[in-house]
Amino acid sequence: MSLFISNAHASAAGAAPAGGGMEMLIMLGIFGLVFYFLIYRPQAKRVKEHKALMSAMAKGDEVLTQGGLVGKIAKIADDKDFIVISLNDQAEVTVQKSAVSAVLPKGTMKSL
Repeated sequence: MSLFISNAHASAAGAAPAGGGMEMLIMLGIFGLVFYFLIYRPQAKRVKEHKALMSAMAKGDEVLTQGGLVGKIAKIADDKDFIVISLNDQAEVTVQKSAVSAVLPKGTMKSL
């Protein structure tokens, strides 16, 4: 058997691990940068734009809610986070300010 298979011998000195932990730290840093630029930063930008939208709403603006309702703002309660949206002459709905997804251009309701 020893003719075809060579005998395995243990080496006298142990081999030192190559590289250390520097590569792991570099990869962790790159992963952190990718996470920041692809996930956190765009989400923070959307939140900032939505807060600016909520603070810029005024009485008479035409809005679109997340539920798909289109109406004109009838009342805004500054101390609370609720607004009253007039859907037509008879129907009014009270919703949270955060439920408004977009402020529409003037005259949008008449064109629908």
